[in-house]
Amino acid sequence: MYKLLPRVKSYHDDGDIHESASNTSAEFLFEAVFAGDKFQGIEAAYGRVDGVIRTATGYCGGTLKRPTFKEVCEGKTGLTEAVKVIYDKRKVSYQSLCDLFWETHDPTKKEFLNFGIDTQQRSAIFYCTEIERKQAQRSKIRKQMKLNKRIVTKITPLVSEFVMAEKQYQKFFLQKQCRLCECLGLLSTQQFVESDIACKLNGILAMEGEMVINELSTFLNTDNLSKQTKLACEDLIEELRRNYAKENNGSL
Repeated sequence: MYKLLPRVKSYHDDGDIHESASNTSAEFLFEAVFAGDKFQGIEAAYGRVDGVIRTATGYCGGTLKRPTFKEVCEGKTGLTEAVKVIYDKRKVSYQSLCDLFWETHDPTKKEFLNFGIDTQQRSAIFYCTEIERKQAQRSKIRKQMKLNKRIVTKITPLVSEFVMAEKQYQKFFLQKQCRLCECLGLLSTQQFVESDIACKLNGILAMEGEMVINELSTFLNTDNLSKQTKLACEDLIEELRRNYAKENNGSL
C-alpha cells in the first residue's frame, strides 16, 4: 500500500462549476502527463495536490485517433492508461509533481515491462521539454537511491496526442456519488474534466476512513458551494461517519 499524497491545502471557488483555471493567466498554467498502473488512482492522487487545477484520464503513446478503453486493454494499440495534470506553476513545480509520482504506484512492478505484450499499463513520465526530462530523471535517481529494487519507469518524450478517456473513467470516485454529480451539474466528459471542484472532490473521495471524512469536512468549511451541493456533502459525511463507526465498534 503506497502512502497518500499530501492533502489539499486550499480551495478556490465562487460557485459549483467555477473554474479556477479561467482566473489564472495562461502563462502560469502547464501540463504534465503521467502513467502508472490504473489511471483512476493516479488521477485522484494528483487531484489532492494544492496547485493542481484540473486532471483528466486518457490514453497516451499510440497513434489511434479515437481509441476505446476496450481497444486499449487489448494491448495492441501502443497506448497506455495515462493522466494529464494541469497545474499552476506558482503553487507547485514540475519537479514536485515528479517526486509525488513515485508515491502513487509501485514503479518497480515487473509487469510494466510487459507493456505492449500482455498489458496496456506502464509506468512512465511523458516530458515535453529538455528541462522537464532532466527534472524527471533527477527525481527518478533520487527515488532509486532509496529503493533496493530497480525502478522500471520510462521517461519518454510526449510525441503523440493525449486522448481523453470515456466519461465513465473520468473522476471515477466522484461518479460513485450520483447526487453530488447532479448538484454540480456534471453530465458530459468535458464537464468532468474542466471542473476544478470535481478534481478536488474526486481526490478526497478516493481516500479512506477518517481521512476522507476530515478532508470532506474541511472542504465544506473553506469553499463557497451552493446550498444544494453543501447539503449533499453534509449528508455524505454523516453516512461515512455511520459506516466508519460500524466498522470500528461504534467509535470515530
